[in-house]
Amino acid sequence: MNAERDLAPLAPSVVRALNDKLYEKRKVAALEIEKLVREFVAQNNTSQIKHVIQILSQEFALSQHPHSRKGGLIGLAACSIALGKDSGLYLKELIEPVLTCFNDADSRLRYYACEALYNIVKVARGSVLPHFNVLFDGLSKLAADPDPNVKSGSELLDRLLKDIVTESNQFDLVGFIPLLRERIYSNNQYARQFIISWILVLESVPDINLLDYLPEILDGLFQILGDNSKEIRKMCEVALGEFLKEIKKNPSSVKFAEMANILVIHCQAADDLIQLTAMCWMREFIQLAGRVMLPYSSGILTAVLPCLSYDDRKKNIKEVANVCNQSLMKLVIPEDDEMDEAKQSMTLPAEPTSEESLSKPEAASSGESPRELDITMLNQPFSFPCSCERIQVTLNLDGIVQVLDCHLHDTSIGMMTRIAVLKWLYHLYIKTPRKMFRHTDSLFPILLRTLSDESDEVILKDLEVLAEIASSPAGQTEGHGPSDGSDVRPGPVELHVPARTGQLSASSMKGLECSPSTPTMNSYFYKFMINLLKRFSSERKLLETRGAFIIRQLCLLLNAENIFHSMADILLREEDLKFASTMVHTLNTILLTSSELFQLRNQLKDLKTPESRNLFCCLYRSWCHNPVTTVSLCFLTQNYKHAYDLIQKFGDLEVTVDFLTEVDKLVQLIECPIFTYLRLQLLDVKNNPYLIKALYGLLMLLPQSSAFQLLSHRLQCVPNPELMQTADSTKPSTSFKRASTSHIDYTELLQHFEKVQNKHLEARHQRAGRAEQLDRRVVL
Repeated sequence: MNAERDLAPLAPSVVRALNDKLYEKRKVAALEIEKLVREFVAQNNTSQIKHVIQILSQEFALSQHPHSRKGGLIGLAACSIALGKDSGLYLKELIEPVLTCFNDADSRLRYYACEALYNIVKVARGSVLPHFNVLFDGLSKLAADPDPNVKSGSELLDRLLKDIVTESNQFDLVGFIPLLRERIYSNNQYARQFIISWILVLESVPDINLLDYLPEILDGLFQILGDNSKEIRKMCEVALGEFLKEIKKNPSSVKFAEMANILVIHCQAADDLIQLTAMCWMREFIQLAGRVMLPYSSGILTAVLPCLSYDDRKKNIKEVANVCNQSLMKLVIPEDDEMDEAKQSMTLPAEPTSEESLSKPEAASSGESPRELDITMLNQPFSFPCSCERIQVTLNLDGIVQVLDCHLHDTSIGMMTRIAVLKWLYHLYIKTPRKMFRHTDSLFPILLRTLSDESDEVILKDLEVLAEIASSPAGQTEGHGPSDGSDVRPGPVELHVPARTGQLSASSMKGLECSPSTPTMNSYFYKFMINLLKRFSSERKLLETRGAFIIRQLCLLLNAENIFHSMADILLREEDLKFASTMVHTLNTILLTSSELFQLRNQLKDLKTPESRNLFCCLYRSWCHNPVTTVSLCFLTQNYKHAYDLIQKFGDLEVTVDFLTEVDKLVQLIECPIFTYLRLQLLDVKNNPYLIKALYGLLMLLPQSSAFQLLSHRLQCVPNPELMQTADSTKPSTSFKRASTSHIDYTELLQHFEKVQNKHLEARHQRAGRAEQLDRRVVL
């Protein structure tokens, strides 16, 4: 046949046998081909060798006839065996047609291709490494083959290739990484298993440093970790564990910065194993890399903070996240407040960013929303040197504050997350106060709203932050304007101080701005007091349930005198008289009963200093919003004559049930330990006549009730003055002496009381008139 002559030097019988459907006949033909090629090798006839390979490739392996393709495959394997060590010279021609057959629709043919390639590789050994990528690509496809025989054959070939790579020191890792990065995103379980097995092999070879290229494959590894197969998940865990061990051994050679955002993404994964593993990596990165991780703080916080509120079902994740949070917080130092950001960024070497390595992970499988991914990428302005040595980095405070602010606004987050956010804000105000005060105006409204939180712990942390804002020297600004209004968030609560009227004396103003006994509060202190009272006014339930708690804690965190002084000054100009009365009653109860205000009560008790007298006058003017609290303030400050004068004015007031209830409560307070000194002064009848008159005045105001009986019994215990005569009775009265030297204009204070009560009377009449008009409309 003419065709047979065209296939020379192959004999016609060999050609027929290669095309035969029986394997045994094809095998005989292969032995003949092997014999022929050996002769050509002995003759060093390379042209004939190439010609034979070409015939087997083009006329048989790539033929349209299936039996011819099978014959071509066994013939190529026979050529390789005959060539022996010289097969490396013809590997490209030998391998390519065999790999083409990997895609054949016939499973038996794919198996024969696998068998042929096994024989070729077994003979060539290390010579096949320049062709490793195409071999790996073909094997990765066979690993997912549905036919078990094909899969079994590919596994044999896979093990052989792994042995060759392990033995050799000429493996081209740089050329292989792009293919590995592509194949690692396969969703097929067998392909994933194949990829992980190769990563484990390459990781175990001492001469191959896969750690340098970890950023290229880390995202894919975390995706494989979420596979449904337990075996694959376990293999991936082992691979990631080995990488982490290597990172701990050689942190100086690790590209932490290039992997930071990959971890951020997977720390937010829905799969618990992925999230826990990524969080453990993040913990090690923060501890090993230190401040290199600072530029990624906003993304890290986005991932870590929600985990802090996990329940016991995710206890492990919560614990690791807490360590990450604490370690990251320690990286912020006071020097971050002094660094010139522009100057520092110029000192960093310009290296290509790792965004290219992240482009595929983001598109491939991150289950996060675009908004979340955007937050995680907030802090990636540039790449950092791949080492954990101490270098200068810039703290991107804007990004961190943005994340903290978003979490505070999110009402769905848990209590522990809110506490952690507030701890972060407090820490930043301590470590970087100058930069943080640029954000105070935007943070202030949400910090005030957080006072309405259900958790006492959250409120305590919130108050710590607000107290630090109000007392930090960095908050001192000229006048009352904010330090930087470039990032002001519009909201219902404003940070504007109203124009101060001339209702207070110069000495009173001085006392408000700066108490001689305490450090000066900054310009935000007064703003805080204004907006806190606004909050109480607009949210009465907050005042009723948490008002006392909030004010008491503030008195511990700040100076109690300044708090009461400023609140009294603000309430003096309060237009809502009903709220003013309620607020004054609350403040008075706190003043008289709270252990936190013991020192302030002692300061007011004697009025020995100009400052204490100034404070009394300031409190008195606001306390006038509530007649009974005004009397109690006079009792506290031992102004008994003025208390008696006030009680005399009660006859002109509208006596309501609420009024009598407050008198009842005052009588109960008189029996408390706070007023022990007052009860003891009842023994000195001669020097305290107005105290007794004032108490009798209260008695006359009360109806026949338990409070009436209580006060009546107390007054019955007042001794007869004649029986109390002593040798010291000729000494001047200390009570009158203190009053005469106090320099307080009690007449003016009494007039102020009458003026305020007249305003309250008018307001009540107006409310009653409006209510009557409303009733008429309803009737009509």
